[in-house]
Amino acid sequence: MTITSQGEELILDKERALYLPKHQLLAISDLHLGKSAHFRQAGLQVPATIGLSDLQRLSLLIEKYDPKALLINGDMFHHGLNTDIEIFERWRMQYHHIKFLLVKGNHDKLTVADYEAMHIEIHEPSFCLGPFCFIHDAPQNTKEELYPISGHVHPGVSIVGKAKQRLKFPCFYFGKKHAILPAFSLFTGLYNVYPKADERIFAVTPKNVVEV
Repeated sequence: MTITSQGEELILDKERALYLPKHQLLAISDLHLGKSAHFRQAGLQVPATIGLSDLQRLSLLIEKYDPKALLINGDMFHHGLNTDIEIFERWRMQYHHIKFLLVKGNHDKLTVADYEAMHIEIHEPSFCLGPFCFIHDAPQNTKEELYPISGHVHPGVSIVGKAKQRLKFPCFYFGKKHAILPAFSLFTGLYNVYPKADERIFAVTPKNVVEV
């Protein structure tokens, strides 16, 4: 779905990504690479394919939009170095022509040297572009004249079907003062958001993005 925010065109993709055509920037939030490996190390039987599946989805988005830069709006890596991150390092080599930008989130705890080795440019606490300021959490910490776009809370919305069944979907939230991106990783929970009169919610369904 294409919308206009702050005078600019934005594309909301059903793969839980945001594309800014004017800036050729693809933005996602809460990738949480390494989360499944971290859980396996703790003895929980979590499939090893989760992180790989997310990277495959990201590859399809890169092929679709051909961005100059990929922005991860916090929580790129869930914990320390592990086998999932080794997979990412090999995957990253395919896209040496794309600038990788990371706005650090609460789970991003690798060393500066680790990020540099993977050719990831760090921004803390925010990355601002045009009328927007990407920040993982706490939109109040951005420049006042810019529109904050955050992540962190993994927003979701409940929709009641014709048979009164309740379905819950990830969503994009666009309020008067800030926006929130859905979590990109499929291995995350959802926090219900409830729109007010001057707010817009876009549910991410398996087929498309719909305003609710």
